[in-house]
Amino acid sequence: MNAPGTDTPLIDCRDAARTYGQGENAVVAVHGATCRVRAGDRIAIMGPSGSGKSTLLHLMAGLERPTSGEIDWPALGRPATAHDIGVVFQSPSLIPALDVAENAALPLVLSGASEAEARRRALSALAAVGVADLADKLPEELSGGQAQRVAVARALALRPRVVIADEPTGQLDRATGRHVMDVLLDTAAELGAALVVTTHDPTVGERLTERWPMHEGRLTATAPAPAASGPRTAPRTRPNATRGEAS
Repeated sequence: MNAPGTDTPLIDCRDAARTYGQGENAVVAVHGATCRVRAGDRIAIMGPSGSGKSTLLHLMAGLERPTSGEIDWPALGRPATAHDIGVVFQSPSLIPALDVAENAALPLVLSGASEAEARRRALSALAAVGVADLADKLPEELSGGQAQRVAVARALALRPRVVIADEPTGQLDRATGRHVMDVLLDTAAELGAALVVTTHDPTVGERLTERWPMHEGRLTATAPAPAASGPRTAPRTRPNATRGEAS
């Protein structure tokens, strides 16, 4: 789903691969993946643990470099920044010495926002995911699910053009997971941002407009999904290499 006049890709992967180690110990996490993400896209990368989903997201975000192939950000510039791509990591990675509000505000402060503006936006994002009452808590005082929601707020407070979320509901109960997905979808719509989520949960995948299956490090093509029943339940797959197929 592309917004009008925004055909230039935000993320363009061309035969991008990532290998860890060398020789007999080499492990290919992502085989040559060719895909594009455009403004307004709602994409679920689906697959079991170990299928390479997280590594592909790290490549898309510019957090890792491909071993071979290329990744560009045509509509964002190179390199893409945190203001362009907000990342929700599978592990929240909160800074232990900072309280929840400070953790959520830190990327904004580092990008040049005033402390007052950063805190205001951080508190707003924390409220959106339902953890504003934890603003003064330290990460060690949080449950895994609470820490994950703080990580979501931290990414959304940046108001990025692409939101990349790695298993954002993996540590959450069903009701809280639905709420977090509501926030991700609503915020992406408000910002006009693309949303790319990895998940092994079909109920999460069904809420995204496109589903890209991934297996053993390869993006794979499948038959088109049934016709949509609504804006949040209209999954489709792309059998062509310009959107989701591994080469």
